[in-house]
Order: sequence, then C-alpha cells, then structure tokens
Amino acid sequence: MKKTAIIGGGPAGMSAAIAALRSGQQADLYDQNEKLGKKLYITGKGRCNLTNHCDISEFFDSIVTNKNFLYSALYTFTNDALMDLMEENGCPLKIERGERVFPKSDKSSDVIKAYRKILERERAQVFLNQRIAAVETAKSSEGVKVTGVRFENGRIENYDRVILATGGRSYISTGSDGSGFKMARDLGHRVTPLRPSLVGVNTQEAWVPELQGLSLRNVGLTMKQGRKKIRHEAGEMLFTHFGVSGPLVLTMSAFMKPPYEDYTLTIDLKPALSMEQMDVRLQRDFEKYHNKHFINGLVDLLPSKMIPVMVKCSGIPEDKRVNQITREERRHLAELFKGLALHVTSLQDINTAIITSGGVDVKEIDPSTMESKLVRGLYFAGEMIDVDALTGGFNIQIAASTGWLAGLSEEG
Repeated sequence: MKKTAIIGGGPAGMSAAIAALRSGQQADLYDQNEKLGKKLYITGKGRCNLTNHCDISEFFDSIVTNKNFLYSALYTFTNDALMDLMEENGCPLKIERGERVFPKSDKSSDVIKAYRKILERERAQVFLNQRIAAVETAKSSEGVKVTGVRFENGRIENYDRVILATGGRSYISTGSDGSGFKMARDLGHRVTPLRPSLVGVNTQEAWVPELQGLSLRNVGLTMKQGRKKIRHEAGEMLFTHFGVSGPLVLTMSAFMKPPYEDYTLTIDLKPALSMEQMDVRLQRDFEKYHNKHFINGLVDLLPSKMIPVMVKCSGIPEDKRVNQITREERRHLAELFKGLALHVTSLQDINTAIITSGGVDVKEIDPSTMESKLVRGLYFAGEMIDVDALTGGFNIQIAASTGWLAGLSEEG
C-alpha cells in the first residue's frame, strides 16, 4: 500500500486525502493549525460559497489564469460531484443568485464537519499543529523522487507520495503563510510572482475617503489600462477609507497586474441612461429645482453623501442657482454621471485578499495528474498552483478538484 502525505488541511488537502483513501492508499493529513479548514471558516463571510452550480463547461469563463490547465481536474471531480459529496455527508446545500452554492444552514462549519466525517469514516490519519519543514527526495537513475517529509524538529517520516496543498499567501492567520512555495522552490520549481487577487483597490482621488461606507448598486464599472478598455461589469461597489471595494471591484482586481498605476476605473452612475438621456434627466431635475442652490438640485439623482463630492468634481459653485447653470456646465455634469474616474495607485495588501494569484508554474506540473514534472511522487493542489478565478465559488471548486486529482494519482 502506497503511503501518501498531504500537507495542508484546506479543501484541496482534505479532498486529496479522501481521494487517496478511496484509491487504496494510506493517507496522512498534516496541518499546522489547531483544526482543519481554518480558512474555510471565514470564506463567504462565514457562509462558505462552496462552488458554483453552472454547467461545468461554463466554469472556464470565470477562470482568470491558466484555465486550460484545469480541464482534467474539473472534469474528474466536478461541481456536481462536490455537491453530492457534501449532501451525502450531512451538509444540505442551496443555490443562490449567480448559481452560487452555500450550505442551507449558512454555516461554513457544516462544510468542514462533512469533510471531517468522511475523513474519519475512511480512516485518514489527521495530524494537527504539525509544521513540515521540507520534502525529502533522493536521486536515482530515473531522476529525483520523493522519499518523505522532514518536520521542524528534524524528524523524518517516509512516504511514497507527497501532496503540497498549503494554500496561498492571503489571510496569514489561517496558516496561508507561503511555506509551501518555499518547499516548491527548494525542490527546483519556479513560483510565478505572488500578488493579491479579489481584493480592494487603492485610489488616488482625495475625495474618495469622504464616501467611506457608501455602497452603490446597479452601477457600471469600466477598467482601462492606459487608453485600452480591459473590462466592463455592472453591479455593486463600495467606497472605503483607502479606495473602492465590493463585488465589482474585486472582479476588476483579478485582471490587474503591476504596474497598477496604469489602471483607471470609471463609474457609470446611471447605466440605464445614454448620455443624451442623462442630459434630458438633468434638465428635468433642474427645472424642478430651478430656484434652489446647485447643491440642493441633485437630491433625486444621488445618495446624499455623494452630492457634495459630485458638486466638487463638477467645478460648479455649490451656491450657484440651478437656473443659472450653463448648458456647458450641465453637459460636463452629465459626463461625470456617466464616467466618474478613479485612478488606481495599488491593490490592498495580499493578506487582505480573498485569494493569491501566482504560484507553482503550471508548465512544471502534469495537468492530468497534478504531479511535478521535476520530482516524481510530488503533487500540487489548490492555491499552490498558478491558477485563479473570479468570486462565485470557483476557487474552492478548483482547490477541491485539483486536490482530488492529486489524491487519485498513484503514479510515481
């Protein structure tokens, strides 16, 4: 019987352990935390958006980096397979807007309980509060091969296979401290630059902090790199003390690469109106409030918190009578409503990001097994790999699918 060590107790590691056990291996699961699935507890604001119920063929539309690498993994262990695994083990699920899948209880702990239940039933050996320092290897005529793992205290345990599933570098408090990347580098693997993804964006404009806490719904957001339009989305966003966040902004951040100063985000506050319709709407409101000061003429168009900012951006004196505003001033205001620009300075710190972009170079991993092309018996899963996706349950599914495939693979 092959002995497999899985390092990391997140969805990738737990899925790998289950698949290894079911394919007749001895599976020892190691995690440096005091409990399994520590990062899962906080995902989806504690609700755990486990996967997405879209057709598996549509999954790839939401994968940002190296989507072709994931075909074998996602078709071997699909979203339906993950949902079945949960529901068969005491975690009923529900499907919400955007095909997002959550536990019916809205408790991420129920997902972890289901994983633990399977691991106990399949008799996995789970070792918590264990820090692995390195993967041991030996050279032979057939190349470099895994021989075991070395613990921080120097103890060595022999294994036929090792699966690295230690996560990325976001939310360090949950154990995602980047230790797996060091192990991969020590074994000769290239790790592509690690950067935050699905994260808030820092912006240049001095007026942004004045809107801290303001959420905008049903707005359009366009991202440009220089003059080139990169992406357009519609939905919800949030102003913060540092810049902007919320669903639209998190999505945009996934497509940003350094230098971040090249990017501009433009908000369309009234996406249902064309520029001409916006101008007509302003004329109507100005007629209604024609004797009022300009600052009091926008009450039907904007949240109260945003009115002073728009007045400032327009350059029109706040105490100017609405009936004295010129056609040129009104047209400029309409342009602001249709394109309020934010200049990006940087992304928020990687420790606040939902996921890490970057990781072990996919060119050095066999996509049909998740085995290293450099070291026989070494496998990678989850955020260790240079793959990432948008919000909506896609990243946890990628973790589970790559973990499952790595666990199944008995080559080496």
